[in-house]
Amino acid sequence: MALDQFSDVVQRCQALPVDSYSTGDHDIFMTAGRSCIEDGNSAQVLSIVLDDKNQDMVRFMGWNLLPPLVHVLMKKEDKNLLQCLAIFNHLLETCRPKELLIGLLEQLEQEEPSIIAESLNLLLKPLQKVLLRMGSRKASSLGMALSSALEQVAKLPIPHSKEQEEDNIILLGRCCADLTIFVKPFFQEAKLGLGSENGKPSGNSTKGVLQEQEELRTELLKFCMGSLSRPLLNVQLNDRESLSLSPLRDFASEILNNLNAIGESTQSLVYQPLCKRKVTKGFLEEEVRYPKESLASLAHLVFVHHLAADTFPCVFNPVFCLRCNMEHVSLLLSRSEEFRIQKGLELYEKILVRVEDNSLPSELLEIKTFLTVPQNLTKVMTICPRRDLRCKGLKVFQLSIEKFNLKAKYDFFRFMLKTCNHSGLEGYIIKNIRSQIDTALRPGNSNIWFEGVHLLPLLRLVFTLPDGPETDLLQYLDRVMEALNLLRYLIIRDKVTENKTGIWTELYKIEDVFTKPLRVGINMSRAHYERELNTITDQDKKNVKGQRNTIPFYTNSSDSIIFVSPFTETPVISVSVGDEKLPNMTPDSQIQALHSALQTFDMMESVLVRIEELTDGKD
Repeated sequence: MALDQFSDVVQRCQALPVDSYSTGDHDIFMTAGRSCIEDGNSAQVLSIVLDDKNQDMVRFMGWNLLPPLVHVLMKKEDKNLLQCLAIFNHLLETCRPKELLIGLLEQLEQEEPSIIAESLNLLLKPLQKVLLRMGSRKASSLGMALSSALEQVAKLPIPHSKEQEEDNIILLGRCCADLTIFVKPFFQEAKLGLGSENGKPSGNSTKGVLQEQEELRTELLKFCMGSLSRPLLNVQLNDRESLSLSPLRDFASEILNNLNAIGESTQSLVYQPLCKRKVTKGFLEEEVRYPKESLASLAHLVFVHHLAADTFPCVFNPVFCLRCNMEHVSLLLSRSEEFRIQKGLELYEKILVRVEDNSLPSELLEIKTFLTVPQNLTKVMTICPRRDLRCKGLKVFQLSIEKFNLKAKYDFFRFMLKTCNHSGLEGYIIKNIRSQIDTALRPGNSNIWFEGVHLLPLLRLVFTLPDGPETDLLQYLDRVMEALNLLRYLIIRDKVTENKTGIWTELYKIEDVFTKPLRVGINMSRAHYERELNTITDQDKKNVKGQRNTIPFYTNSSDSIIFVSPFTETPVISVSVGDEKLPNMTPDSQIQALHSALQTFDMMESVLVRIEELTDGKD
């Protein structure tokens, strides 16, 4: 039935000019032709399609037969495969390119990763052939094809290890290799056009050619930038020592080479945040033309993986490289995706190791990114789920401190103590301050920033309690203990007669704002926890059943509230942090936690008592 309908519409249209085909003729040709291919009558359709009398009709309507043909070609085992392949190739040669482009792009849209890889492998070469038939005016069509292909690639799973990349080679790696082959002739054309622009005489025809070349380069630039963002920013590349054959690494290298081919030098792109770019004619705004994530990915490829090393000069000052890359680092570290955080840490470390220790001036801290990067690092070190990234963040954070000169360290410590709002990191900063003071007090190492009058404002930031005697001492444990250890060190290390650090003239103020309120806070906290310990112990003994009252366990912190809830036969503690309810605690766990808190207060008090003994003796 379908074959008869297809033959009838073909015979009827043979005698008609192409502009006389009705909507009904189009519909019958499409539905009947597709049904014939699906029913296995591909040989008959092939003979009709190849008939010279039907070439005008095929040119205008043949592209409608693409869906069933692509379906058969994807299966690869169909008995009509050869006939369908012959029809498909004839359509590519005969049909109008723009209609073929639309039909092929429709077939490119898939959801299943394995099918996506097969469709890209099958259709990219035909798409290339169709685009090359369009001549010079193909930039927008090429852009549409590249955008669709990258959208499909973005759906593929990302390998996160060498083994996964080896297993995944048929998917993402294979598709990236196919994309490289697909775009090659278009980059060659753009490169030739770029080389022939100089010395051209002016004229309307020449202006048209130049505009077409610029449009082509713009679409290719968008493809490169899109590839740098997805998939390359999401992929952790393996070096040649660990994986000799890596399609993903090869794809990244090709992207960098292609950028140079269209006149976008690698160094100018990496240093784009700092260097004022030349004004270029284009169809995109600067941030759309050069997306920040893509530039960050490019910087990571260049400085971490050393791709395009032969085109990248090594004469730039390490401090200049650091300044240029700080925006890339800040962007990567501000993301929540762990693989992007990892790339930010890797890039920052690679740039820092090239900088000489104690060389970075404090003026750099006036640049916004030199303050946002440590703030982003703080989040990585404190809330990142992966322990290895938290440890890496701390290592890079310390490395960045070592690169500052003395005044820059001093200013940086002040900034962090004022802004970081995390007890653990504040304690780490105080430990670094102690290290700098110790160095300054050694013979021959005197400096004006970590002793004398300049040091006192920094010490005042250290020796303070955020909420006075009511400060949550457990929440601020790291900060308080490091401050106590620093105070004890200064009293022991700096003699009263020398007073190099000024600690002895400042001591009475420290007592008023730090040590005395701290003693009050310790006593208050100990009394509170001892009372709660007695309450929990009594409840455990009574083992009250069915009681509906709730007794507060610890409410001193606005961030954490713990309640005793004897709703079951075994009393438990319900813990809430923000809006999150944590697992309940048994009475034994409650008692152990309370004893641990009391031991912490004893530890604080022991250091405080030692400080008081030292100061009383020297007074």
